[in-house]
Amino acid sequence: MEDKNTEAQVNKNALWIGIGVVIAIVGITLLVGFIALRPEPELITGEVAAEEYRVSNKVPGRLAEVYVAEGDYVNVGDTLAYISSPEVDAKMEQAQAARAAATAQSNKASVGARQQQVASAYEMWQKALVGVDIAKKSLDRTKALYDKKVISAQKYDEVDAQYRAAVATANAAKLQYDMANEGARAEDKAAARALVSQASGAVSEVESYQRDRYIVAPNNGEVVEVFTKRGDLVGTGAPMLSILDMSDVWFTFSVREDMLGGLTVGTEIQVQIPALGSQVYKAKVSYLKAMASYATWRATKINGQYDVKSFDVKAIPIEVIPNLRPGMTAIIVR
Repeated sequence: MEDKNTEAQVNKNALWIGIGVVIAIVGITLLVGFIALRPEPELITGEVAAEEYRVSNKVPGRLAEVYVAEGDYVNVGDTLAYISSPEVDAKMEQAQAARAAATAQSNKASVGARQQQVASAYEMWQKALVGVDIAKKSLDRTKALYDKKVISAQKYDEVDAQYRAAVATANAAKLQYDMANEGARAEDKAAARALVSQASGAVSEVESYQRDRYIVAPNNGEVVEVFTKRGDLVGTGAPMLSILDMSDVWFTFSVREDMLGGLTVGTEIQVQIPALGSQVYKAKVSYLKAMASYATWRATKINGQYDVKSFDVKAIPIEVIPNLRPGMTAIIVR
């Protein structure tokens, strides 16, 4: 009888142990399922960006030299390339010739007539005065004869007309002498100077084109892409190189409005750069704006959800981050 009681007790204990094992298995299964099915916290990811400059040309021509390569660091004002343009050289020759001609014309107007021309005009005037004197004497004698009725009125009128013509000729000669002696009029001199200024402006314009054949760096930075090569024909405004200003970098994120969570302009955030390890860096939000409609994320309208917009968030590192490169992934740490 005692053996039966012992056996029953053993069976009872085994039953409880089995139940306990089942309960433990169910509990572990539920815990694992809860952990496995628990939604992962959504990460706000973005990337590193930097200010980029596209270097273009103003003068069309053939690319004669390229002095830099991708990866080179350049300073503002460094010569990057040179464009050969025979058309610009030809325009310079034309502009210089036009300026020389205008300068000569202006000098001529300023100096006036040559000494020989002035002397010649004076002699013509004196000759005309002699003619007036002779005509006046002839007129006086003719008038005396006319008054005595010795000659006809027609003869007197002819001599009088000759005297008047001599006076007119003398006056014209005097004007020619005065003009040669005084030189060009003020208006002519001003017009000549204006032509010189116009020609000089044309030369300055072509000189600017000549300078523009040298492509220079607009800012300090790293050459990340060269779009053209030596010998290529380049048109006005064609992009030739791309320069990144590595001193002006920032983080850019596309954040749904339900995940903004206090992200406002001026907010300080922590950012992790996986490419640089697990270290966390500080940045400050400097820009926040709703993105265009085509960039809007829309939730499914079930269970009370609603459409939400995406916002463009820009944050600037508070301190310099070594080895930071544009295109690296950035994660906001919360």
